[in-house]
Amino acid sequence: DTGAVALAALLAREASEPEAAPDAVVLAGLPGHTAAAAGGWDEELDVRTSCPVHRTRLTDDPQVRRGSLGDPVPDALLDAAYGAGSGLPTLLLTGDADPLADHEALLRAAKARPRARLSVVRGAHHDVLNDMQHRAVAAEIVTFLEALRNDLVPVVAVEASAW
Repeated sequence: DTGAVALAALLAREASEPEAAPDAVVLAGLPGHTAAAAGGWDEELDVRTSCPVHRTRLTDDPQVRRGSLGDPVPDALLDAAYGAGSGLPTLLLTGDADPLADHEALLRAAKARPRARLSVVRGAHHDVLNDMQHRAVAAEIVTFLEALRNDLVPVVAVEASAW
């Protein structure tokens, strides 16, 4: 999340150097300005994920700094990340159950970028890449990459659906 914010801010700053830019970017779990994590470890896990495997991995990993989810992200960094982005194809991923996300700011950021897509994962928490819906999130990333290879035209289009 903080890494995604830093990358988005860096890409916005370096938009004037297109030869150094990547072909596209996936930004997952961007926190909002008012993001604040819950008190104890169990509450922090609840904010992060409902996936029992991911919860166990986080709990058992001595490198995970408990409580760090509540560390404030500098406003200047968030402003740069959510501000005018480059024309770089961007996939923004967020969970609709992520209390750290500013969903309105994400929507504004997606609409402000000429080649952006905001994908909201139902029931997903802050660690959207590692929550219960991780296979659907992986499929969304693959769909983005396939569309990127096809000049951002989706490879699959639904012609009709009863659901």
